[in-house]
Amino acid sequence: MKMFRIYLIVVIACLGIYTMIVGINHGWNLLPIFFADITAMKWPGQFNFDFMTFLSLSALWVAWRHQFSGIGLALGIVAFFGGMMFLAPYLLYASIQVKGNVKLLLLGEARATV
Repeated sequence: MKMFRIYLIVVIACLGIYTMIVGINHGWNLLPIFFADITAMKWPGQFNFDFMTFLSLSALWVAWRHQFSGIGLALGIVAFFGGMMFLAPYLLYASIQVKGNVKLLLLGEARATV
């Protein structure tokens, strides 16, 4: 679990720095570019569409982990739009909360204790 947490910290730092540089240099309006690539039906669009399916899976998992409660649905929306900049801190926090119990981390408290 220690190596997983180190990985998450490195991801948060590297992706945060990279995102800041891109945002400063190219602006913060990602969505028109993201969807224009998808509608162009070229390889960048294929990558974006593939990535969007990962985002939706992440969002569904987070919402499911919280039993589709109000907070779970809200976190799922943030997971979809936040990507790894949400998921890495979420997993880091959750891994600390569950004290390294992977079953509890993956399933959430209600499902892991059944």
